[in-house]
Amino acid sequence: MEEPVSRDGRDRDGRVSVPGVPVPGVSVPGVTAEQLRARGNALFQAGDHGAALAVYTEALSLSDAASERAVLHRNRAACYLKLEDYTKAEADATKAIEADGRDVKALFRRSQALQQLGRLDQAVSDLQRCVSLEPRNKAFHEALRALGSSMHEKMKTMSCTDSKVEQMFQILLDLDEKDADKKQKAAQNLIVLAREEAGAEKIFQSDGVRLLTQLLDTAKADLMLAALRTLVGLCSGHRSRTMAIVAELGAPRLSAVLGVEHEQVSLAACNLLHVIFDSLKEGLQKDFRGKEDAVVLDSSRDLKLLIKHLLELLVLEGASAHGRDNALNLLIKVVPRKSPKESNNSLSLWVIDQGLKKILEVGSTVCGSLGSLPMTENSRMSASVLLSKLYEDLKCDAERENFHHLCEDYVRSWFEGHELPGKLRAIQTVSCLLQGPSDAGNRVLELEGIMDSVLSLCASVSEAHQLVAVEALIHAADKAKRASFITANGVSLLKEIYKHSEKDSIRIRALVGLCKLGSAGGTDFSMKQFAEGSTMKLAKQCRKWLCNEAIDAGTRRWAVEGLAYLTFDADVKEEFVEDKAAMQAMFHLAKSEDRSVLYAVASTLVNCTNSYDHEEPDPQMLELAKYAKQHIPEQHPKDKPEFVKRRVRKLLTAGVVSALACMVKSENPALTNSCRELISRLFLALVEEAEDRGGVVAQGGGKALIPLSLEGTEVGQTKAAQALAKITITSNPEMAFPGERIYEVVRPLVSLLHLQRTGLENFEGLMALTNLAGISERLRQKILKERAVPMIEGYMFEEHELIRLAATECMCNMAMSKEVQELFLAEGSDRLKLMVLYSGEEDEKLRRAASGTLAMLTALHPPICKRIPQVTVHWLEILQALLLSPSAELQHRGAVVVMNMMAAAREVAEQLIASEMLEILSVLAKDKDKPRVAEAAQESLAQAVAYGLIKPNPEQA
Repeated sequence: MEEPVSRDGRDRDGRVSVPGVPVPGVSVPGVTAEQLRARGNALFQAGDHGAALAVYTEALSLSDAASERAVLHRNRAACYLKLEDYTKAEADATKAIEADGRDVKALFRRSQALQQLGRLDQAVSDLQRCVSLEPRNKAFHEALRALGSSMHEKMKTMSCTDSKVEQMFQILLDLDEKDADKKQKAAQNLIVLAREEAGAEKIFQSDGVRLLTQLLDTAKADLMLAALRTLVGLCSGHRSRTMAIVAELGAPRLSAVLGVEHEQVSLAACNLLHVIFDSLKEGLQKDFRGKEDAVVLDSSRDLKLLIKHLLELLVLEGASAHGRDNALNLLIKVVPRKSPKESNNSLSLWVIDQGLKKILEVGSTVCGSLGSLPMTENSRMSASVLLSKLYEDLKCDAERENFHHLCEDYVRSWFEGHELPGKLRAIQTVSCLLQGPSDAGNRVLELEGIMDSVLSLCASVSEAHQLVAVEALIHAADKAKRASFITANGVSLLKEIYKHSEKDSIRIRALVGLCKLGSAGGTDFSMKQFAEGSTMKLAKQCRKWLCNEAIDAGTRRWAVEGLAYLTFDADVKEEFVEDKAAMQAMFHLAKSEDRSVLYAVASTLVNCTNSYDHEEPDPQMLELAKYAKQHIPEQHPKDKPEFVKRRVRKLLTAGVVSALACMVKSENPALTNSCRELISRLFLALVEEAEDRGGVVAQGGGKALIPLSLEGTEVGQTKAAQALAKITITSNPEMAFPGERIYEVVRPLVSLLHLQRTGLENFEGLMALTNLAGISERLRQKILKERAVPMIEGYMFEEHELIRLAATECMCNMAMSKEVQELFLAEGSDRLKLMVLYSGEEDEKLRRAASGTLAMLTALHPPICKRIPQVTVHWLEILQALLLSPSAELQHRGAVVVMNMMAAAREVAEQLIASEMLEILSVLAKDKDKPRVAEAAQESLAQAVAYGLIKPNPEQA
């Protein structure tokens, strides 16, 4: 089946279709490399550089002739330059030059790429070669002069940098220098210098790594921080330098600095290691090519060595608690694949084989027990997140089965033969797995004796033992089948603990267990587990504990966990939003250092705002269910839209936005992709009403939404992008997203145009982009760079009139860009024809948008005026209909188009004057009620007089 193609010759993905030539990625038998090259050239001329690149690449796979391959490499280099991938542009241009050393186009393109990569001396060499081959080419001479100026500035900067680095080194190496402030200032100056490439290279070349190592070994916090932050500058985006630094410092020293007691030093070491991992994994960004490539080795060995030491740090008794957390955070960020599209998950497999038991050691630690590792409130949660990430990164059943066996073996090793302390470690491991990869947690929970031990330890007289057992019981109740087992076997036990325990820490956990079991029916009003009023009593107790500041934050967190389950009940939601003290207490916890509360807070708020997905049941299916006597979920009366709207308003008044903004800033693993999705849903609910959007932005909501729209689950990113669109539509974007932030909004908005998004998301994305495109040329260039124009064009053919209108209005604003104007003149394109035809549609709003685009195009790009008579035979009657419209706005736009066409060319003016247009213009020129229309009509008539097509009107003389 052929892919549908739009009226402008583009397919669904916005690719230009040339008859007889295939779409990239769609193999057509018999097509030649020469045909593909011609297609690539057409695409490049049309401005579709990404598609042109794909076609040239396909042509290369079919071509054997060296000369033809050289041309294709040269053309690909031009595409890469347009797409700002300068490393690949240089590589392709080099391949073309290797085939023909006199290829001036390839030499010039390589010089452009080298200049962008900062390798000015090599760029000059290529340009000098171009000048020698074509001495009369002015473009080459101009480029060489400009590059010479850049070289001079760079040399001047380097000279200045040399002296600065030497001064810093002298102060730090001077053993007699007793002025601590002076030394500290010198160290801080090094940090600033290292952020610039010239300074970083000078520090590196001046034996700086050895000096920085000495600073690390002083064990003085301020000097260690300066050294670590300087090393960040040296390693950022530079693989060869990074590998040399890792070899000099050594993985053991880097790991040891990460594990120190000083929290700021440990965090700085964590940041350095993250930069090192990025540089080693991402490859060359600022490196010099050529000779140095022979020196740069495969970095996988260094990666594994660093990861091995991080894993060892997890179980090192001398490591600090925050050092352990930082190591877990690093492993979460650098080990699993960033996207399932990446095929290689070997690093995750290696970490599972080498370090899974070490991660489980952290997850199984029982705080306060003999020989337990130093831990923070977040350590076990971080271990759960890491285990979950590793499990999600597995690709087949065999890999997952190996993960399960390792977990089961670990739990058995503690459960069998270690008496009570071992059983506690085993049960704590189960809790950790249930919070992470729940499949693995459920498997180990089914091991013989585990569940019995959990139930028996719930009745223990030891508080520590009860804590471990009750938490395991709570986590085990997540699955419905196990919840029913626990309802039968554990509810009475939890009730006993809740009623009779003297320890609030135990009672609150037992309460959460009851809350979880009591909410098994979710939002289904007819499925209640407990007697009438019991849920409300549990919720009231949760709120009471939440507000009790005498109880430690770790214990109060469990009160939020309870509310996360109980707020499925609409009565509980209503009471919660009326309790301002409880809301404030929860927001305060969300901003605290204990980040493990984030998911529970987000879940509670999602329940209160009903911002989860829910579909209206099909009436026919409901009738069938009733007939079959199947259970039918019922909505609580207080979950109707008017109640939800009121709850949202109360949360906004209580300061929910500032709490959410603080939650998004968290770098803790507890801010998982699932948690991000919940927060995105919340923001979308909070900006549903236009009058609330200004307040959300003022409290930091706009800033918080940008990272949410760029990372996390696809659903979460889409919800955040839609919230950004709503804000952009009704607010002044420059106020809502000040400074450079406004440019970060473009990509999320463009993502709403993808075909898999809903019609509403498409519409809101188009409306928001229309606002942005009307602000500045730089924003229009950003939209172009995100390849949004083909998608906008695609929606101009949409059947839904509002989406079609929004796309046309967006194109109207985009038409202010020169690149977009050129697209309307591209060979084989029907873009201009579509705009002319839309100017004659019955829908007045669509006519207004299309005629406005024509008015702008004809004013900014006169060659379009000559093309209009060629695109459709109906062009004259459409323009006449605009001028005769009862709408003054449409009349004015039509008059401007005619005026521009009259001015553009005499032959076009002749066609206009030869029709009834002369009579219409003569009437409009005298209309004093519409001065703008009259002025344009008079201008058109004056132009006709100038061409000698009509005689001057004596009345106007």
